[in-house]
Amino acid sequence: MFGSLRVRNYRLFASGQVVSNIGTWMQRIAQDWLVLTLTGNDPVALGIAAALQFLPTLFVTLWAGVLADRMDKRKLLVFLQSGMAGCALVLGILDVTGLVQIWHVYLLCFALGVFTAADMPVRQSFAAEMVGRDHLANAVALNSTTFNLARVVGPALAGFMIIWVGTGWVFLANAVSTVAVIAQLLRMNPAELHRGDPVPRRRGQLREALRYVRGRPDVLSVLVLVFLVSTFAFTFFTTLAIAAATVFHRQADAYGLLSTLLAVGSLTGALLAARRSTRGRPAPGLLVGSAVAFGVLEVVAGLMPSYLTFGLALIPVGVAMMTFMTTANSIVQLSVVPEMRGRVMALYMLVFIGGNPVGGPMAGWLAAEFGGRTPFVVGGVIAAVSALACGIVLARRRRAAVDQPEKSVKRELPEVAKLG
Repeated sequence: MFGSLRVRNYRLFASGQVVSNIGTWMQRIAQDWLVLTLTGNDPVALGIAAALQFLPTLFVTLWAGVLADRMDKRKLLVFLQSGMAGCALVLGILDVTGLVQIWHVYLLCFALGVFTAADMPVRQSFAAEMVGRDHLANAVALNSTTFNLARVVGPALAGFMIIWVGTGWVFLANAVSTVAVIAQLLRMNPAELHRGDPVPRRRGQLREALRYVRGRPDVLSVLVLVFLVSTFAFTFFTTLAIAAATVFHRQADAYGLLSTLLAVGSLTGALLAARRSTRGRPAPGLLVGSAVAFGVLEVVAGLMPSYLTFGLALIPVGVAMMTFMTTANSIVQLSVVPEMRGRVMALYMLVFIGGNPVGGPMAGWLAAEFGGRTPFVVGGVIAAVSALACGIVLARRRRAAVDQPEKSVKRELPEVAKLG
């Protein structure tokens, strides 16, 4: 269940990530609450902030994947993490000194989004270098575990810090926490990394990755499902703050507690995924089933009558959400050749995050027009229906592959030859 932690480089990485992710989650809560404070609880403004933070994903992530295949991922991560710390430091200083305005928040959301968009595919593909193929599924699950362990602590801590000392000190705390992951990256032994030969620079590498994915219907189907679910149902950065402030009329500490309860479920789902990783490659049926379950549970949560029942309903939502996320990530990473992993994971992160500039404002608009519960219901329905449609497509392709195995093999051979 914790096999990847036997690898020293990964152990250093994971420990640094726990500290850094706590700070990241604290900043997310403080940032949302600062936007609501500056705009008088305007849900549309919160959606705009979310959109600006995720907008750079659309034009940065794919190129970052190309760089991940060409360059030293460890050094690249040190640079990107330093940029993220700088954004938190500037916002914290502006807030503590009382100079912060909403346009400052918007600008720094965008700047942070640029560094984050570049960081994601590099960090995702770096997991394979740290632990090798045999432990990759386990490392993906443990990455989610550390992320959600921080998600349990960070939002609750941020909620209480906002009440006690204000949002500015939360941003400064995040800037300091990022130093932990930078220090651990620098302590790694590069000789123990499982590095392949770097991909030489040449024209058309991005188009090459797109052609590769287009020729892999199994990978393409997973990417389409991930896009639909993440865009319309993974809108919790916006919707939980709206629910706390406008549906249940609570303060920042209550918003932090809702995020923590969702994280308790996500942490449980990540631990279960780590346990399943010892049994081999995850099955597509688990991917589809977890997406359907997530959609149904999100609808149920959105209809809960009280703050307490809503918060408790977020726990199973988190379990299903994390099961879906870790399964999708593992299937994609284990399905592609190593020299394509950086670019394919960039495409994966693009479809996973890239819909947020649409999903965030849409959730804010739905809440403003039809009430704070509506985004949960609409997002859950879209997730469940999309998963069922994807399941039908995958089942038909599986039957077609069984009926025509020789033709299926012949289609794969040209791609393998091209990659060489």
